[in-house]
Amino acid sequence: MGAERGPRRGAAGLGALALSGVLLAGCASMPDSGEVTPVDSSQRADADSQVRVYGVAPHKNEQPQELVTGFLEATTSDDPDYETARMYLAKRSKRKWNPAQGTVVLADAPQVHVERSGDREEDYTVTLVGKQVATIDARHAYKPEEGAYQKRIHLVREDGEWRIDALPPGLVLGAADFQRIYRSVNKYYFAELGAAGKGKSRDTLVADPVYLRKRIDPVTSTVKALLDGPTSWLDPVATTAFPTGTRVVDQRLSLDDSNALKVRIDGWAAGTNEEQCRRMAAQLLYTVQDQSAKVSQVTLLRGNGSQLCVLGRDQARSYAPVQSASRPDQQYFVDAQHRMVSLVDGDEEPRRVPGPFGADNGAQLRSVAVDRKQQRAAGVTGNGQALYVTGLEPGAQLGEARVTARGGAKAGLTTPSWDGVGDLWVADQDPERPRLLRLPGGTGAAEEVQVPRLDGGRITGLRVAADGVRIALLVTKDDRTTLKLGRVERRGGAGRTSLSVQELRSVAPRLEQVDAVSWAGGSRLLVAGREQGGLQQLQYVETDGSLSNASGLPGITGVRGVAASETASKASALVAEGDGGIVRLMPDTNWKLVAKEGSAPVYPG
Repeated sequence: MGAERGPRRGAAGLGALALSGVLLAGCASMPDSGEVTPVDSSQRADADSQVRVYGVAPHKNEQPQELVTGFLEATTSDDPDYETARMYLAKRSKRKWNPAQGTVVLADAPQVHVERSGDREEDYTVTLVGKQVATIDARHAYKPEEGAYQKRIHLVREDGEWRIDALPPGLVLGAADFQRIYRSVNKYYFAELGAAGKGKSRDTLVADPVYLRKRIDPVTSTVKALLDGPTSWLDPVATTAFPTGTRVVDQRLSLDDSNALKVRIDGWAAGTNEEQCRRMAAQLLYTVQDQSAKVSQVTLLRGNGSQLCVLGRDQARSYAPVQSASRPDQQYFVDAQHRMVSLVDGDEEPRRVPGPFGADNGAQLRSVAVDRKQQRAAGVTGNGQALYVTGLEPGAQLGEARVTARGGAKAGLTTPSWDGVGDLWVADQDPERPRLLRLPGGTGAAEEVQVPRLDGGRITGLRVAADGVRIALLVTKDDRTTLKLGRVERRGGAGRTSLSVQELRSVAPRLEQVDAVSWAGGSRLLVAGREQGGLQQLQYVETDGSLSNASGLPGITGVRGVAASETASKASALVAEGDGGIVRLMPDTNWKLVAKEGSAPVYPG
């Protein structure tokens, strides 16, 4: 396909129909005859992957502003090694510039301001100006980071032409270009649960979101990013089955016609035993599958081509990040009589659960949580003062309260939450001494979990991830509630384990107020909240604080509770407590009322 160099791009970024300073390659011509043939989604994805955007080399006698603008355009191309962008650099800068060192994301494409440095005509400084919204580090981790951006680029003459000889490290992109070029990928590692895991830490996978370039050999880049290890935020509570120094032998990886992946590796990994090899294969399967077609199996090979192990999709289910319960489509809430009821996707009416929580003369409940095996439930009483745990079977006994709140009726306990290990979590909202509590095994003595950096706030809501090492917290301070993600760290031996929630980070920085939250996938949350001056909305947010690519949700008012499936299945329903009662959203439909009165909807967890 022929192409011309268009006019220089302005600060608005690359246009939708005309890309200035870049070339499009790999586009087929439009047919004008022949049969009409339906194309499925996989064929469309393959076609899209062939479209490439390439940078254009600098023109002769380009002036400083044109040259810098051309360089910025070239960095937005699909050139794997940025060879065209390097043509804009002076010889010494070509060797020093490392585009993989990190990326700064601006709200719009950077503005270019030119000024002369001193009296010499051969000396220019160009200032890049913009509003920074996020950064991507060398391990591809996204971090919201707002503020003014201003960095200088220095130019000199080299062989009679202007070239850049000093520039900021990494890349600088506008948000539109960033979203066009990069894709979000979940890498998977094994959670470090310590003694609390009781051996389960070896097969509990946890999602670690990163951003990788969309069209640059996606399978290979994803596998290599996995071998880089966990991002710095997750690293203290996650581990990898791949030995240090493991390297992919093949230059390019892809799925075959049966969606199977073969990877040749060398280093210490080539001598691992069957168990460790299968764990490595599980990490590969879930990581590649998260951003590609369903992987049928992973085969790990030594550098010489001999087989290490094979792991099929069915075998990999034992490593699944979320172990599906017997009824993964089952939701729960508290009805108008303060009883616990369940709801299955095919049901029109909720059903009372067996045991004391569903009985007419049982505990009067305000909120509930169900363990992931759906065998036990935890419930907070209507006044918020006591937490009970009981079985979900006929004849189960209510027993004694496991936790009693402090601070009186104005405070009380939050909705509880179960992790995938079987421990129960709840927060006491006592204004004088707020505390986060964990009940080992769901019925053990409540242990206080330290949460540094709350900055005077108190926890008014929580949801623990299935992996047990990430916790979403609603933190209230001065009548404002924000959403934070914390890392659950475990210290100590088998006799005594100390827990703390470390390095809280903002998950929804654009929301002024967050009213409810639920896990909705490996690295996605469903949130009800509002931006400053705006109306409440129900939306998906990513755990790294980046914009979700999930489709929007139909509007609903007065949301006080939400529930989504952690399996992130497209067939799973969303459930919410709104002004009109308990409503449910099935795929490709609108919200439907299931109970005129009710509260605190939850999925298991």
